[in-house]
Amino acid sequence: MSAPNAESLDDVPVTPADRLLVEVERLRQELREANRKIAELEARADVDPLLDILNRRGFERELVRSLAYVRRYGTSAALMFIDLDGFKAVNDRHGHAAGDALLKAVAAALSKNVRASDVVARLGGDEFGVLMWNLDAARAGAKAAEVESLIAAVRFEHGGVTLCVGGSAGAVALDPEATAAAIIDAADKAMYVRKRARRGG
Repeated sequence: MSAPNAESLDDVPVTPADRLLVEVERLRQELREANRKIAELEARADVDPLLDILNRRGFERELVRSLAYVRRYGTSAALMFIDLDGFKAVNDRHGHAAGDALLKAVAAALSKNVRASDVVARLGGDEFGVLMWNLDAARAGAKAAEVESLIAAVRFEHGGVTLCVGGSAGAVALDPEATAAAIIDAADKAMYVRKRARRGG
């Protein structure tokens, strides 16, 4: 039994300071939730919505970080630029749904056949990039040839037709003194050299 005349909790007056503390805590919770949503949106902004791999924005950010790491620790890495051959014909003949499905199949094959430390991205349209660690220029070139064979082996059934594409891949070692834009441009040029060679000139 409670003592006579003892105040219950309901009788304790709520002071302005108490109300302020409650309001501050509520605002802190709202801020934490807003920051969580912002982080989630920022992460999704770096991801290609169709293929669920990094987009060009996310890839360039990752490349900048990687260059900083290479400069600091003297490690080796390479960038591969891939352009699909014959993809426009697939889109024109079988429709964009077929093209999208083929892009997904290629992205899945690339992601499955790289190391966990490597980064695969869609750089735009039917272009892909792969950031590869612990590879010099010679080994990166050999890896590019492997990727071309990998893409050539990709098959996808659509409307009773088996679809496939080729791919031209060029790779360059990461130059610690170069910018991310310069490295992407060099890999792009290496890819076009390879594409001309595959066409026989």
